[in-house]
Amino acid sequence: MGSQLNTFLGMQAVISSPAMLQILDLVRRISQTSAAVLITGESGSGKELVARAVHHYSLRCSKPWVDVSCAALPEHLVESELFGYEKGAFSGADSAKPGLFELANSGTLFLDEVGELEPRMQVKLLRVLDGVPYYRLGGVRKVSVDVRVVAATNQDLEQMVEDGHFRGDLYHRLAQICLRVPPLRERREDIVPLAEHYLSQTNPRLEFTSEAIRALEAHRWPGNVRELRNVVTKAAVLAREQEIDSTDLMMGPGKQPAEPPATEAISIGSDLDGMEKTMILRVLAETQGHQQRAADRLGISRRTLSRKLKLYGREAVRQSCAS
Repeated sequence: MGSQLNTFLGMQAVISSPAMLQILDLVRRISQTSAAVLITGESGSGKELVARAVHHYSLRCSKPWVDVSCAALPEHLVESELFGYEKGAFSGADSAKPGLFELANSGTLFLDEVGELEPRMQVKLLRVLDGVPYYRLGGVRKVSVDVRVVAATNQDLEQMVEDGHFRGDLYHRLAQICLRVPPLRERREDIVPLAEHYLSQTNPRLEFTSEAIRALEAHRWPGNVRELRNVVTKAAVLAREQEIDSTDLMMGPGKQPAEPPATEAISIGSDLDGMEKTMILRVLAETQGHQQRAADRLGISRRTLSRKLKLYGREAVRQSCAS
């Protein structure tokens, strides 16, 4: 069976394994309901991709998609970000701001790393999921929203419930439908198609040798798809030939490709920043300077890309886009 290339809200998905094809089939079916979905799986396995697919196939697909990482929000800002605030609610609140639930009204709100929510916020989230109107911080008017919540976690929420770290009622409310994304080592049919996809994005003139393919298939990929993308991208940037051999692949902690000839002055350990800069400027050039498309291909946020480009300077960016 060949690979399927899908795009869900701007994120490309290469799917070949029966396990992921089965998940995609489940997603198509459950998306037609408004049931809350909890997606579990190891870090880097593709949980956000599945979440985006839920919205893509849902009856809300033309409505807002809003995503947030609960772990990335400082604890004191979680409530104001999710539920908004009124002018003067606290120091620095110079104007009213709608929360993410309001922004996602009639659409989908994706709560990534939901296991990181502290107990007080778990209570408020449960009430909102049960359809109870809420107040913005400092507000006097209740807000009602119609939002489908999709949550994801790499933690064992059932164990967290048993340990008293996560509310059981919230867990059952979030897990009306549960989807487990298997790690890459359990769906090896996806490894090579994914690797070839990332290689074509970084340098379409390169290809893998048969030894490299065997090495990719044999690796256990503890970092899952995210690790695979990084390994392929680094190999493509450092490739000295038109083919990538197994010795060009850096897999596992502390692993490096074979030593380059003495005439080549390149040190993997000391030039990681240079590798990153080369990769970013190359992708930026291939997207004709379009930062959002470049960020999507690199798997980083637009904000992170902008920060990197400021470090490189305008002249380096200009020369890259002109080349």
